[in-house]
Amino acid sequence: MKFACLTGGGDCPGLNAVIRGITVKAIGNGHEVIGYRRGWAGILEGESVALTLDAVEDIHRTGGTILRTSRTNLPKVKGGFDKAEETLKKDKVDALIAIGGEDTLGVANKLYQEKKINTIGVPKTIDNDLSATDYTFGYDTAINIATESFDRVHTTANSHERILVVEVMGRHAGWMTLEAGIAGGAHVILLPEEKFDINEVVGILKKRQETGKGYSIVAVSEGAQPKDLEGFVTQDTEKDSFGHVKLGGVGQMLAKQLEKLTGQESRHVVLGHLQRGGSPTAFDRVLGTRLGVKAVESAEQGEFGVMVALRGTDIVCVPLADAVTKLKTVPKERYDEAKIFFGQ
Repeated sequence: MKFACLTGGGDCPGLNAVIRGITVKAIGNGHEVIGYRRGWAGILEGESVALTLDAVEDIHRTGGTILRTSRTNLPKVKGGFDKAEETLKKDKVDALIAIGGEDTLGVANKLYQEKKINTIGVPKTIDNDLSATDYTFGYDTAINIATESFDRVHTTANSHERILVVEVMGRHAGWMTLEAGIAGGAHVILLPEEKFDINEVVGILKKRQETGKGYSIVAVSEGAQPKDLEGFVTQDTEKDSFGHVKLGGVGQMLAKQLEKLTGQESRHVVLGHLQRGGSPTAFDRVLGTRLGVKAVESAEQGEFGVMVALRGTDIVCVPLADAVTKLKTVPKERYDEAKIFFGQ
């Protein structure tokens, strides 16, 4: 067989581990592997590279993606699906493995449904918001980076007796803010799943002040919204090809309000793309590798229109449509657990 893979959407640690897993497994079984550069843009432009054992040696230890990436939305390109089909036929590709999040896998699912192209999805997102899998690779690295950041801001916030607001990535799902906030000892955690009341936040922080605790840490998802605001806090109104606006600014807005309402000096920190960068954790290296291997095995068995997923400790195949139909958001009971520690 001839395999092709691509990486689309935002980069994250573990992508190279998947590419290596696919390549080593496929070549070991006598197959050929190519990679399309810059996600779906590479298929439109017919730009591919051969993936050999030498090309993928040791790449599982590094972040980012050797294939590069883009946020190209194939259905929005005139004749995009026809062009993709033409490229895959010209390159004699038997199985296309798309590595990405909701947007990238949504395109892969449409290719399978509408063009009957043999596609397999691999779940990638630091947001951990894809349904049908317990974890996505990249998430573990991201929350560990965020947790270390919380540890660091504790010391400076304490030294200066300030409120420090830490803005964490997360548009619709607050998994990163929730778990990094708990692990990093945030005193208040604000998620996209539940609009927050600024007065309740102020009450928690003032209570800390009254009990002699001189500083506070607030964790806020970039997609969190105050009750008196409709819509997200954004950098601008421009949208990408998938219809997403650039989020950012809720941390700064919140810090200004908290300083005004509490009388305590407040600052904000935006973790931003720091959460995406650097080497993957051992968990993400192993998970990415296993997902890549399973994707090849699935193709060999003729299973297409599926996503390889982590269920418990097993890697299994699930319908690709199940993964992209609905986002996996933080359930109320998990958020209620975190609230037990607010103000502590």
